[in-house]
Amino acid sequence: MEKVNYKELIQTILTQHSGNDLDTETEVQLLFDTERDHYHVVHLGWDEQQRVYGCVIHVDIKDSKIWIQRDRTETGIANELAAAGVPKENIVLAFKAPYLRQFTEFAVG
Repeated sequence: MEKVNYKELIQTILTQHSGNDLDTETEVQLLFDTERDHYHVVHLGWDEQQRVYGCVIHVDIKDSKIWIQRDRTETGIANELAAAGVPKENIVLAFKAPYLRQFTEFAVG
């Protein structure tokens, strides 16, 4: 089986999630630090008089594993990565407390 290029796959999946699905005039930014392996999707701008700023997705690559720091998607980035060929033992749900990760089908760390 061919090894999956994590950097490229993460960028592809996050780009697919960068569509503006909010009912506001906010901007969606893709922030890719490929040198240090940090990847983000951020919503920012204004909705009338209300400031909008939030990280929707934050993924890191550490020690040859994909660490999902934040995932505010319906599908779940972990599920998309697994469907694309990333072994579940290489995906860490970092937004879950370390003692809870053992109860998921993904890596603990």
